[in-house]
Amino acid sequence: MNEKIQGLLGTDTEATEQFFSTFRRREPIEPERALLAALLQDAIEDYRKFKKARDPEGRQRFREVDAWINESASDWIFSFKNVCELLNLEPEYVRRALDPRKPKTHN
Repeated sequence: MNEKIQGLLGTDTEATEQFFSTFRRREPIEPERALLAALLQDAIEDYRKFKKARDPEGRQRFREVDAWINESASDWIFSFKNVCELLNLEPEYVRRALDPRKPKTHN
């Protein structure tokens, strides 16, 4: 799993380290945190997979995951910001790891 996530996050070592530190614990990861980690991993995979999609379905999947990742609202428990924070990740680092060209946002 480490290589897969590291490949998804790219070269941003701080984001990668934050992601992996979530799982480096002596106690087992709670099922809820495992679910959140799977949700984030799936979103990262879809973002990378469909970023350059040309077919309508692929472009739609990318728009949906891009909108979720870049949404600034955090009033929903499964918002990108909340998922990251519950996993002890900095949302902005994950965003920049996915697309370093995007300007830094201030939420």
